[in-house]
Amino acid sequence: MELYSEYYVSKKCERFVNKIWCLDNSTGETPIENKLIVPNGSFNLAIISGKSAEVHTSKKKYVLNQGIYFSSQMTNTVLINIEPKTKITIVQFHAWTISMFPKYDLSNFSNAIIKINQRDLPFKDIIEPSLENTISQLLDCINNYFEELFSLNPNKNIIEKICELIQLHNEEINVSEIGEKLNSSQRILQIKFKSATGLTIKKYIKILKFRKSVDQMTHSAPEGYNLTNIALNNKYFDQSHFIKDFKDLAKITPKMFNPDSYFLSKKR
Repeated sequence: MELYSEYYVSKKCERFVNKIWCLDNSTGETPIENKLIVPNGSFNLAIISGKSAEVHTSKKKYVLNQGIYFSSQMTNTVLINIEPKTKITIVQFHAWTISMFPKYDLSNFSNAIIKINQRDLPFKDIIEPSLENTISQLLDCINNYFEELFSLNPNKNIIEKICELIQLHNEEINVSEIGEKLNSSQRILQIKFKSATGLTIKKYIKILKFRKSVDQMTHSAPEGYNLTNIALNNKYFDQSHFIKDFKDLAKITPKMFNPDSYFLSKKR
């Protein structure tokens, strides 16, 4: 059984869900210890099946027994330990997805994880946490719900529009420019974005640039990567600025980065 695997949703569902990924130690006899996950600008719904996992965020340590958990935006690297006979299945939501449910104010919710009652989830057929459940069942459930949400919401809300502009400009856009393009005040945009994501727009952009850098470093040629080129490719002012931002989010320098220590996205 592969420890880390990725699964992709339907095209319409992709508007809200980036992917589903799985950390599977269900047949293991020993814990998977001290693995790291970098921030990526996404929310995560985690289904813990079997025994338990331990997650260390920048705020506290969480022991996650079997159940369903919602993970906020993370602004620093997260450490995870996975017990034997345990599987973690994670639905990765785009930053704007939770804004489709206006009753949630996430202004002060970051670097945190909460356990949720599956009855409170909007999905009609959410799967019970169990080692016997398959990814295909979860994919069907997620695709069905978010394809319907796609049809019911043809127009993008302000949070999705902000994120779209950031992506279109390859993270090279500031709040003032976003305000001009959306004909809105910077203050209103900041308030709405923070309420929907728990992040400032500037922090969100910083995380996206960092994650692109990590992906480039991970998938570089065997002879390694050039930090100056990575910095230039991601539009940092210079190498020192890149190192400073990298250390702020990863808590290590780029030269200390070892992909083998992390659960990282596969190259699609």
